[in-house]
Amino acid sequence: MSPAAPSVSRRLLARLRDVMAGGGSAEERLSRVVGLIAADMVAEVCSCYVMRAGEVLELFATEGLKKGAIHNTRLRVGEGLVGDIAAHARPLALADAQSHPNFAYRPETGEEIFHSLMGVPIIRGGRVVGVLVVQNRTMRHYTDEEIETMETVAMVLAELVASGELVSREELTPVDGNALLPLRLEGIRLNGGVGIGTAILHNPRIIIRRLVAEDPDVEHDRLKTALANIKKALDDLFSRPEMRDGEHRDVLETYRMFTEDKGWLGKIGEAIKTGLTAEAAVQKVHEDMRARMSQITDPYLRERLHDFEDLANRLLQNLSGESGSAARGELPADAILFARSMGPMELFDYDPKRLRGLVMEEGSPTMHVAIVARALDIPVVGRCKEALDKVESLDPVVIDGDNGQVFLRPSDDIRDIFSDALSVRQRRAAHYAKLKDLPAITRDGIAVRLMMNAGLLLDLQHLADSGADGIGLYRTELPFMARNALPDVEAQTILYKKIIDQASGKQVVFRTLDVGGDKVLPYWNPYEEDNPALGWRSIRITLDRPAVMRHQLRALLRAAQGRELSIMFPMVAEVAELVQARRLLDMEIAHEAEHGHPLPSKLRVGTMLEVPALAFQMDSLLPLVDFISIGSNDLTQFLYAVDRGNPRIADRYDPLSPGLLTFMRYVAAKCDAAGVSLSVCGEMAGRPLEAMALLACGVRVLSVSAPSVGPVKTMIRSLSVTPVRAYLDHLLKLPDRSLRDRLRAFALDHQVIL
Repeated sequence: MSPAAPSVSRRLLARLRDVMAGGGSAEERLSRVVGLIAADMVAEVCSCYVMRAGEVLELFATEGLKKGAIHNTRLRVGEGLVGDIAAHARPLALADAQSHPNFAYRPETGEEIFHSLMGVPIIRGGRVVGVLVVQNRTMRHYTDEEIETMETVAMVLAELVASGELVSREELTPVDGNALLPLRLEGIRLNGGVGIGTAILHNPRIIIRRLVAEDPDVEHDRLKTALANIKKALDDLFSRPEMRDGEHRDVLETYRMFTEDKGWLGKIGEAIKTGLTAEAAVQKVHEDMRARMSQITDPYLRERLHDFEDLANRLLQNLSGESGSAARGELPADAILFARSMGPMELFDYDPKRLRGLVMEEGSPTMHVAIVARALDIPVVGRCKEALDKVESLDPVVIDGDNGQVFLRPSDDIRDIFSDALSVRQRRAAHYAKLKDLPAITRDGIAVRLMMNAGLLLDLQHLADSGADGIGLYRTELPFMARNALPDVEAQTILYKKIIDQASGKQVVFRTLDVGGDKVLPYWNPYEEDNPALGWRSIRITLDRPAVMRHQLRALLRAAQGRELSIMFPMVAEVAELVQARRLLDMEIAHEAEHGHPLPSKLRVGTMLEVPALAFQMDSLLPLVDFISIGSNDLTQFLYAVDRGNPRIADRYDPLSPGLLTFMRYVAAKCDAAGVSLSVCGEMAGRPLEAMALLACGVRVLSVSAPSVGPVKTMIRSLSVTPVRAYLDHLLKLPDRSLRDRLRAFALDHQVIL
């Protein structure tokens, strides 16, 4: 057989269209379809397997195998060659199929006389719903063009297979949670907060009603028009006042790049040439990409799929004239969105004032939509498996972003608990608002500097609202992660200047680039590491690539414009690394002076203390720094050799343990003797009980998230440090694994507000 040229594919598609539109039951039409495919592909066999409940593939139609095998031949996903195609969602072409280790012989089919096999998955909505197979007696080498033709045909069949006429949708719906009973779903926290509201299914899927094209040139023009409409919508979005600057704008700038992706658009163009309409071509290429990407473990590549998915949905909306999204309908005032995944632009389709939360089956903290949701202060739970199978539109929902939980159809007592919690939060927020202009001073007169952590330009609006004394930790990596290329000196300078301007004279401590581990940059290809948390990350990367650090330091110096500047280097493990980083800073200071740029009026240089080894070089470290900031999250991880990402051990060791608190007290005493400011900026500082213990250890600067400023200040103003410090002297001699209960009892006895 000659290669399946586009004209052959178009002819086959036209015939299939006529059969699909004809009379008879769905199974009768499927039987006629496999006969057509066998004849057109010059194959002795064409068979169609359909997915049934329990991930079992059942033979529903065949041309060439024994008819008695229909509905009697079944294969589990992963079993045999057909099961292998379904398991990996990838085509398979074998000249000698019977020699393949996965070949499974079914005597009822009579397929022992057929040597070669080519099969493709039938995919709809990102899920395999069947497998289409052709077989030949001879050892035939199937061409790439023939495989492409089969994939195109499989896409057309997907609508029939998934229509519910062959296998009822109810059969494939998971039973658990489908009886409208209360149900708790587990996921991961992508953004904290609690929301109570009504489930809205984002469901941007478009039903394609016209699959086969009459004129490919017309379809190419339709595609160009749809792309132009999307670009115009982006331009309109960029013109909004709230989109003038910030990392969420960087996210959409990156999204704009996808509309120019030649590889992706080229594949759609090729699919149109095979005879598909523009919308069918978009759908085919996207389904293929989703299937391929599902096999990829690289987190950045997988998350970029969400942006392509968003773009594909928008193209389909433009081409089909359908809205395809709940955002186009009437949105309740307490909407909680449910989606398999979302692109960043899709979230902007919704009125943020009406959104109470977002639940996704996929996702990670670094995906673009999560960054946008944090900027909009919307609770988000990701990796909530099978959420779309278990939720119904307009179901009552409670989303607990803090703990990564979703309660579907919650009972009255669950709803009351969260309603009370929200009311308490609101009352506390009103109380904290009254404290924002009062100093953080203990009852025995010890002044505490209460700073705020930030990572987005939009976080700066909370600086005045919270009453924080400044930004104790500004994470500079988010602008690097939101772009598809390394930001240059000019772009960084503009951003850092806006941050300093909006701080209105309050101190901002900029942490230099801290990436690696679970924070992946799109333009640096990370290599596989057995333990990324202990690998090539943070300052190890920027010292190995000094140009990156020098450009960032240059931008920070320029952004200061003669004002005070504080720079902090992350994950320093030995003094030699700090010396090397300071040498790069000195080079940039000399460079700026040589070019006539104003230098900061005061330059403060510090280091993060996260690696315990650095604490044993304090005598040589302290003369080189103006301040030290302990990152309690990583310090706890390294001190106790505990993987924070492993749920079996993540909470095994308590930060309120004698070991960690003894470490804190040792570092605090060293810093105090040397006159060097010490702060704690990890999660430990933001919890009132832990913050009380830190003050007892001698820490006088705490940097916390904006919502934690009020609770921690309340604790500080109700605390006398002297008695708790004396009590801690006794506690640290105990062999207890945790001092939490004793410290909490002390706080209750001494009227410390936690």
